[in-house]
Amino acid sequence: MACSTDFIKSVCNALAPLGEVHSRKMMGDYIIYVNKKCVITACDNIAYVKKLPCIAEMMSDAECGCPYPGAKEAYILDFTDSRKVLKVIEALWNVVPFPKSKKK
Repeated sequence: MACSTDFIKSVCNALAPLGEVHSRKMMGDYIIYVNKKCVITACDNIAYVKKLPCIAEMMSDAECGCPYPGAKEAYILDFTDSRKVLKVIEALWNVVPFPKSKKK
């Protein structure tokens, strides 16, 4: 089941305080970018973030899952605590790289 546009809009709206937020549809699911960095993979109306040491303590009580078959296990981001969501995404943004530019 793919993500609904309402779910993607609500995630993007929740992240708006962090800067420029946009989503990109990828085979029915979405990648969500904050200030041009990929921070969330959204599949089946669930937001996943990479399991990285910088957020391990904040996400210690979070559920985990795989966004799609063959993917690495990731944390499931719970949007009921908006302050925590913003802290997690900000911490991730500080360590994830910008996407590589495509050579033409």
